[in-house]
Amino acid sequence: MWLPNAPRRVRINEVSVRDGFQIEPEFVPTEQKIALIDRLSETGLARIEITSFVSPKAIPNLRDAEAVAKGIRRQPDVVYTALVPNARGCERALECDLDEINLVMSASETHNLANMRMTCDQSLEQFRGVMQLAQSAELAVSGCVATAFGCPFEGEIAPERVKWAAGRYLELGMDSITLADTTGMADPRQVSKLVEAFLRWFPGVPLTLHFHNTRGMGLANVLAGLAAGVDSFDASLGGLGGCPFAPGATGNICTEDLVHMLESSGIDTGVDLDRLLGAARELPALVGHDISGQVVKAGKSTELHPVPEWVGAR
Repeated sequence: MWLPNAPRRVRINEVSVRDGFQIEPEFVPTEQKIALIDRLSETGLARIEITSFVSPKAIPNLRDAEAVAKGIRRQPDVVYTALVPNARGCERALECDLDEINLVMSASETHNLANMRMTCDQSLEQFRGVMQLAQSAELAVSGCVATAFGCPFEGEIAPERVKWAAGRYLELGMDSITLADTTGMADPRQVSKLVEAFLRWFPGVPLTLHFHNTRGMGLANVLAGLAAGVDSFDASLGGLGGCPFAPGATGNICTEDLVHMLESSGIDTGVDLDRLLGAARELPALVGHDISGQVVKAGKSTELHPVPEWVGAR
């Protein structure tokens, strides 16, 4: 195999409906969110983050969290998850019978203060109450370490800081860890080093990587993660999402581009790329603007063009 340590199959976790729609300038109607999730559920994606149970005042675009969670048509082989900020959000999520919830804290103290308006220790204390509720309900919990590869305020994050954050998550009883390149600052060498260190620190702990394409290195970082042995990646249909500290930059890595790259490289994703591209083609009409995905515009590399008549006439 061309990447000796790479897994033969990769899980793709779709985040567009939460991470993408939350920063769109216009509210995406509830019924259209539900229709998109139902369509994505039939593509073979392993996991779909469907919403966030945050205060509607904080993120008005996700004010329909309960309606979305209760309105989707669930597929038995898809894990449906949602972001939860606190115990109240967890209570709301529990009423919707999800498969998993996702908790987020930044490795960067400064970014956590800016984004969550609390220190990391305060976030962890808040998560303690969430974990009690989730464990009582036997609900799986994933812990995301944001700014794991860099902070727009502090710069590069020390690996030991990431180790500390992930370790605290696991002490609280979280089931899996996501390392997120929240503002698109990661590079392949850094990804390789941090992932190799993580796997030494926490052998056997399920690990997901979450990359942004802010500086055009998203898929290169995926390859670095694959080479280190990671088999689970977040991505967003059409590359929806963004970074508040990089206005105008592209957002999350694009799901259809990621699937195309992996499948073309002989790595199985279980995703039907044609169905995924069908959903991506309708996305501009849904959000009212163009999307950053490339394969949806250029087509798959296996799609050939007709030979011009003048070529045959020579």
